Amino acid sequence: MALIVQKFGGTSVANTERIFNVADIVTKTAQAGNQVVVVVSAQGDTTDDFIEKAAEITDNPPAREMDVLLSAGEQISMALLAMAINKLGFHATSLTGWQAGIKTDLNYGSSRIRTVRPERIQSLLDRNRIVIVAGFQGINSHDSITTLGRGGSDTTAVAIAAALHADLCQIYTDVDGVYTADPRVVPGAKKLDEITYDEMLELATLGAQVLHNRSVEMAKKYNIDLEVVSSLTRNPGTKVKEVTSVEKMIISGVACDKDVARVAVIGLPDEPGKAFRLFSLLAKNKINIDIILQSIGRNNTKDISFTVSRGQLDETVRLLEENKDKLHCDSITHESKIAKVSIVGAGMASNSGVAAKMFEALSNAQINIRMISTSEIKISVLIDEEDAQRAVRAVHDKFFD
Repeated sequence: MALIVQKFGGTSVANTERIFNVADIVTKTAQAGNQVVVVVSAQGDTTDDFIEKAAEITDNPPAREMDVLLSAGEQISMALLAMAINKLGFHATSLTGWQAGIKTDLNYGSSRIRTVRPERIQSLLDRNRIVIVAGFQGINSHDSITTLGRGGSDTTAVAIAAALHADLCQIYTDVDGVYTADPRVVPGAKKLDEITYDEMLELATLGAQVLHNRSVEMAKKYNIDLEVVSSLTRNPGTKVKEVTSVEKMIISGVACDKDVARVAVIGLPDEPGKAFRLFSLLAKNKINIDIILQSIGRNNTKDISFTVSRGQLDETVRLLEENKDKLHCDSITHESKIAKVSIVGAGMASNSGVAAKMFEALSNAQINIRMISTSEIKISVLIDEEDAQRAVRAVHDKFFD
């Protein structure tokens, strides 16, 4: 007997027909002799609908109350799925995140899981129950409901799999697996049979929306067998693991992230400690920085450019303007109509000319590169947002045609 955790996204439970489709998948897994824990997201656009409802009340809702509101979406899904499974003749029990023992930190809206106490889940499994858990949520030390941020149900599933020492964690979505690019943007994108944790983590962080990056991080930490599968076609999916057995491709995928804004601090004194003062200020205010570019010093000054998420742009600019005199800079500039296109692959480390090949593809497509960032398994470029889809296609065709 295996213990399997199955997570189903919002599109998989979007309506009654799809809920019964999920119920069929879950019950067939149980009929095969497995213990099953299911994690569900909110139906379709429920979360967005709740955000709109809050906006009708106030422009600045309390973060705690937003989490109370948003957590309701997953609770609707878990109850409806439990009803469907029971109707099919199986015993299912639904649990909220806090009933399932998920304890988080104090950050509303983007909490991190501290611990999972799975005793109640295990007790139900021991009584031959299928357990349905609301994803995306937990409870903090103040006994307040918290949510884990967009994509947080993936993290819930992996955390429960780790706590229960599950044999497999399956992430069911509306695509067949992990592709070399978004198949909606690149029709010729190829599905991968396997991908490493590190490659998947980079792709998830860089804009691929198949898996939440924190879930991949946790799967790697606890060595969870992870599989991305379609709930609609039920075809074999993509396995995410430490080492892949197939001959390694140079790159595994091309990702695009439009949630990017660029900030430039112009005319900083070219002297030790200025970069530290700048980035320590942002770190204290929990501003996440990505690509950083520093110009060569000239006339005893230097410019530093970096990227943040668009949601943090206003706060970043406000902080810098308020501390302009302390930083001794001339000006602060920013722009948000940009995108980050990246290639990821463990094969880069042993193959020369990968960057040149990517830059050639962009050059041939007449796409200008604004900033560049590299690591052992990724290369990212910042470009104009209007060029993003053309860039993804051009780069993908260069490596996979």
